[in-house]
Amino acid sequence: MEKPFILHMLTTAKNLSPFDVNMALDAGWVSALPYINVEASEVQGLVQDAIFSRSAKNLKRTGIFIGGRDTKQAMDMLKTAKRSMVPPFEVSAFADPSGAFTTAAGMVAAAEHELITKFNTTLEGKNILALGGTGPVGQAAAVIAAQAGAKVRIIGRQLDKAQHIADMCNIEFGDGKITILAGADADKAEYMKTADVVFATGAAGIELLSAELVASAPLLKVAADVNAVPPSGIAGVDAFHNGTPIQGSNSGAVGIGALAIGNIKYHAQNRLLKKMIESDRPVYLHFEHAFEVAREYVKSKAKA
Repeated sequence: MEKPFILHMLTTAKNLSPFDVNMALDAGWVSALPYINVEASEVQGLVQDAIFSRSAKNLKRTGIFIGGRDTKQAMDMLKTAKRSMVPPFEVSAFADPSGAFTTAAGMVAAAEHELITKFNTTLEGKNILALGGTGPVGQAAAVIAAQAGAKVRIIGRQLDKAQHIADMCNIEFGDGKITILAGADADKAEYMKTADVVFATGAAGIELLSAELVASAPLLKVAADVNAVPPSGIAGVDAFHNGTPIQGSNSGAVGIGALAIGNIKYHAQNRLLKKMIESDRPVYLHFEHAFEVAREYVKSKAKA
């Protein structure tokens, strides 16, 4: 009798995301077992309990998923999980805190696609603003875009906090190879004068970019909003926009809404969960891998 596919799902929160559980089961994991309120110091013990309970042959049917709400903490837990393996007792692990990594990957991949198909350019050298960018999705999107060659600035209500988050992204996620800047909401109008792309990644139901600022942006090409709750995070961009011209934009910018981003996010997360099952060797997945599969999905969809 073959062993079932078991995904051990760790979260620092008091509840495991039902979304992630559904995604895991739909991707082929037979059992998705929750571990809540997990502390960083507990990761090694949990991982080693999982790997030593099965033979090396059957470990291919075992995996670790790391959720929570903090990007750095999730990445640290993923690193701990990897260090806890004792070859040949080793399993795949995937970090996606609050779905931030796959959501950010979907947003950046969608924006890149619009730049290529509608403006004959790429992310390389583009000025990008991550509005409300101090949260998990904003952090991940900023790092992904910066790694793709864009010039990124995280915008927050408090400059000190935005600077702290930007520094953390550069050091912890970018290994010092990227330079993400910070800015305050109060200076948003000035930054919009040179912005090519805007990501709205703040809390739901809060407008981060007004119609006036959209109209005043001379270089704006793409505006993407992860918010599906009215009012839109970006004026003129609704949840159904998918490369749709933004009414009132004098630069001919197009909008990408939450449903278009969510569709790519869904497929990216599904493919990574399946990759854990299908890979012959253990894999350790995070935002970089999410962007890879998001890009692949967008390209395949464009060709269809």
